[in-house]
Amino acid sequence: MIKLYHGSVQPVEHPRIIKTEYGRDFGFGFYSTDIFAQAKRWAVRRAKIMSRGGRDAHAIVSEYEFDEACYGSLSVRHFPNPDMEWLEMVCACRSDISYSHGYDIVTGKIANDNVGETVSYVVQGIMRKEDAIERLKFEKINNQICFCTEHALAYLRFVGFSEVARDGA
Repeated sequence: MIKLYHGSVQPVEHPRIIKTEYGRDFGFGFYSTDIFAQAKRWAVRRAKIMSRGGRDAHAIVSEYEFDEACYGSLSVRHFPNPDMEWLEMVCACRSDISYSHGYDIVTGKIANDNVGETVSYVVQGIMRKEDAIERLKFEKINNQICFCTEHALAYLRFVGFSEVARDGA
């Protein structure tokens, strides 16, 4: 059993697949992390953005339990490092919102601001994939776990939530 976290502006007791108008690293899904501090940063960032719009928003980190033993009944793709296959998936998912990789769960590194910039250079044809991979070797990249199907979400159990201070991450 591992603990996973999701940062937002409200508790998320019943996770769902999020579909947006722009591509995400691993496509549409419910994104989580095994790093509490990262989920806190996501929550604080989201709360600050909403507060700029005049809404009173709280930074909330929801906690879940996930039994990795279910991997045998799911289609899972794990990227331990940002390699060429990881980069190709991130580029495909970010550049084509209709792209479908067919996995129930995808785990791997997150294309944060610095990494996202490198990925955008590849998508725009400004940088070769090989050069991007070399550049990414020097980045500290956090983890993300994307639940891409309702079948996968069924294995995620909500434990609780906590409000976190918005004064920083």
